[in-house]
Amino acid sequence: MKIKEVHVRWIGIPVLATIMSFVMGREQGETLGQKLVVSLFFTTMFWNGAFLMFMYFRRRYPLIPQTPKRLLITALSLITFLIVGDFGGCLALGVKSWDEITQPAVVFSHTLRNVTAATIVGILYECVYFFEQWKQTIHVNEALKNQQIRTQFEVLQNQMSPHFLFNSLNTLTALIPEDSDIAVEFTQKLSEVYRYILQNKERELVTVEEELNFAKAYVFLLKMRYPENLNVNFEVEEKHRRQYIAPLTLQMLIENAIKHNVVSKMNPLSIEVYVDNGKSIVVKNNLQKKNVIDKSTKTGLANIQKRYELLGNKVIDIMTTAKNFIVAVPLIDVVHQREYELITK
Repeated sequence: MKIKEVHVRWIGIPVLATIMSFVMGREQGETLGQKLVVSLFFTTMFWNGAFLMFMYFRRRYPLIPQTPKRLLITALSLITFLIVGDFGGCLALGVKSWDEITQPAVVFSHTLRNVTAATIVGILYECVYFFEQWKQTIHVNEALKNQQIRTQFEVLQNQMSPHFLFNSLNTLTALIPEDSDIAVEFTQKLSEVYRYILQNKERELVTVEEELNFAKAYVFLLKMRYPENLNVNFEVEEKHRRQYIAPLTLQMLIENAIKHNVVSKMNPLSIEVYVDNGKSIVVKNNLQKKNVIDKSTKTGLANIQKRYELLGNKVIDIMTTAKNFIVAVPLIDVVHQREYELITK
């Protein structure tokens, strides 16, 4: 059974109030009951106020690299709140007069006492917070690794299936006597495809430049099968090629387009790869669905969606119009990539 924070807080408040009432000592003529009431008032106000501050600044500065900044701002805000709250509470309850609470010795003793209590509570919150973050990081890493394994399996299954390998070798065999130069280039592109998969099997992100080079090598192989029936156009500006994308994304989307659409001389398939608004890389194809779809694991798009969810809750957009099928995959900036690496280390 998971212990909820709210239960700890409302149990901790009376316990800490009781401890503080004995630590602070009583004013002249003040009974123990009165002291407990005053202590409970201040403990409730300060603990709940501190809790709201912790939660606010965690939402405001959620990343691990922002931790020093978050802690500093939280500490300064908390000290200010404790001083102002102590003054206001004393005056509101009539515990001390303005002349009494503004004396340096009183200010120092009250502030030191309140900051000490707040520090103890704050340390507990931060320890629990970092432990939860650590558990979440492990969970995300494991989920991402599992998804990467599934991705590798699916791509390798598609690429290294007997059907694909048989077609590739048949194409190569036909090319050797007809055009040895093209045959050599075909062999090089085929090796590039497999090399890319093997080299990037452990990576969660690659640059758009790397993914484009891989996709072009893959398209070259496809063009040998569909020389005049398949048109793939890549239009990605240089500035976007330094951004990041999940590996094998473009290949899976191109493969998905070919798998689900007719590719023939009468109905050539056109695929466009471009960047939209500097935020997403788009794979768009004309829609001409097959009546019978090739054998498929039916997890290509779902696989990509899941990986991007794990890469920071990013969402891919899938749109179907009367003429086109469009998938927009978010680009990841270098800054976001560094933050991601720091979070997942």
